[in-house]
Amino acid sequence: MLIDDHPLFVQGLELLLPKISDGRAVVAGSTQDAAGAAGLALRTAADLALVDLHMPAPGGVRAIAAIRRTVPRTRIVAMSGDEHPEPAVEALRAGAEGFLPKTTDAEALLSPLLSILDGWSVLPSSLLGSLLGPVRGNRPAPVHLDDAERRLLRLIAAGATTTEIAEELHVSERTVKRMTATLLRRLRVTSRTEAAALAGSAGLI
Repeated sequence: MLIDDHPLFVQGLELLLPKISDGRAVVAGSTQDAAGAAGLALRTAADLALVDLHMPAPGGVRAIAAIRRTVPRTRIVAMSGDEHPEPAVEALRAGAEGFLPKTTDAEALLSPLLSILDGWSVLPSSLLGSLLGPVRGNRPAPVHLDDAERRLLRLIAAGATTTEIAEELHVSERTVKRMTATLLRRLRVTSRTEAAALAGSAGLI
């Protein structure tokens, strides 16, 4: 179901979702009134609710909270036309399982929606960095990385494998593993994934 006060956006999803999903995804109902979100959830028994955060009062965040209280089984995805993290964070605190920008093409929208139905949470990397920032707040930022360490961190953040890093740096894979272990200790993290997230949230790359 769609909670959105932009008729063209709603109509577009009503037309496109069934086509790009081969009928797996259909819009069971929609409303332009955030106050009617919980009632619509009860009537449609929708598996998934897409909620625009920037709606007239009571607003998208309260609509999410009302859906969560009324129909806990319904998965909720917050959406917004801007990239400011604050409303998205409020939506997650209110009970949304994910956040997607409204600039996402319909074809690219299907995969994250299906992932959320499968029990995953979906967030843009920029929002993930904002959420991880407070978690890292009690740790001193590693601001004294040398050029070689920064280069390694950039490769890790780009998702390069050990083999790819070795080829890029013209060293052995064993050396890459040693360098990576040293870098993780300096960053006070335990995995490459954490290192990449920390790099983005702390502006290290």
